[in-house]
Amino acid sequence: MDIGYIVTVLGVIFVSMTLHEVMHGLVAYRLGDETARLLGRLTLNPLKHIDPFLTVLLPLLIVISNALTGVHTPIFGGAKPVPFNPARINHDEWGIALMAIAGPLTNFMLAFLSFGVLVAIGGAEAGVFGMVAETSVLVNLGFFAFNILPLPPLDGSRVMYALAPDFVRRGMDAMERYGLILVFIIVMFSGTLLGAYMTSVISWCIQLFSAIFGMS
Repeated sequence: MDIGYIVTVLGVIFVSMTLHEVMHGLVAYRLGDETARLLGRLTLNPLKHIDPFLTVLLPLLIVISNALTGVHTPIFGGAKPVPFNPARINHDEWGIALMAIAGPLTNFMLAFLSFGVLVAIGGAEAGVFGMVAETSVLVNLGFFAFNILPLPPLDGSRVMYALAPDFVRRGMDAMERYGLILVFIIVMFSGTLLGAYMTSVISWCIQLFSAIFGMS
């Protein structure tokens, strides 16, 4: 097992998830809610954002499983949710949806920038920088694909909530209470379906990036 690759993955995760969570907090702050700032979450210190399961254990389990089985399951995960007060966010559910989607969009942009670096340096074969850039593309797209799922407590559910009728919202409110347990069940019992979905999203994004950079 390549320890250097594992260290690279964890390093990319810490940077990516820190920026992901900080963007949640910054957008909330701009929309009128200071909760994240007051609780010290508008910081680039990754230790403030790490969730032991979502940020470390889950991605590591995927990396180790891929190494042992030869399967290439996309790497994904999350971080400790940024606290917010919905009563203080302007524009009601639409403001909350904007705050939520800021995180996944940050991962998408990091993947795009990393893809640009990868193109500029000549691909993944360009030594350590190539490996880091390629890892950043795949990890950030994995986090993007996972977090846009419209299932509580993932970010995509906030966007779905803004669009959904009241009876769907009541069901989502009930699901929200179980939070991490629901995510664990999704990961454990829908592995093949989840992997197929994420692979499709990642492939589509890479095709889009390739087209933008004139590689298709």
